[in-house]
Amino acid sequence: MADTSNPKVVTVDLQDHAQGTCEKLEAHQKAILHRAFSVFLYHDHQLLLQKRASHKYHCGGLWTNSCCSHQPDEDPINYIQKRMQEEIGASCEIEEIFSFPYYYHFSNGLTEFEYDHVYIGEYHGTFTINPEEVEQVCWIDFETLLKDVQMHPQTYTPWFIIALPKVIAEIQRRNCEK
Repeated sequence: MADTSNPKVVTVDLQDHAQGTCEKLEAHQKAILHRAFSVFLYHDHQLLLQKRASHKYHCGGLWTNSCCSHQPDEDPINYIQKRMQEEIGASCEIEEIFSFPYYYHFSNGLTEFEYDHVYIGEYHGTFTINPEEVEQVCWIDFETLLKDVQMHPQTYTPWFIIALPKVIAEIQRRNCEK
């Protein structure tokens, strides 16, 4: 039986070409670039945020996008749909809108060096949080969120802060086309 306490991640180069795999914790200890994904669920001019479970080995208790994890070397949409169900009990169509590499060193010695694939999905349903992953969720309007990120960036995950302006711009563009 595979060890699920420290799963494998897909390592990549700066052009997102797969290079192999390594254990998730090793990737964060040694700053090895690997694939991740971030899902932003929205309706109208609001985003669904999650507050990460406090016991997470990094960014515990911080606010972030609706769902995020490491992207395996398999069909990403099916895997992401499964993770959305596991984390927040939500399901909807999602679409990748951009990707970017980023690097962040945490005070506990761990590092995020990820090639993040960003997905959005319009969602109007209910949700059920998994307390192993998420402490709480909330809908928040774009304007309030942008102001709060500017005033309190330490309460948000680093990848969320990087992706947020581009995500909101894309959602606003889509809302204008309706």
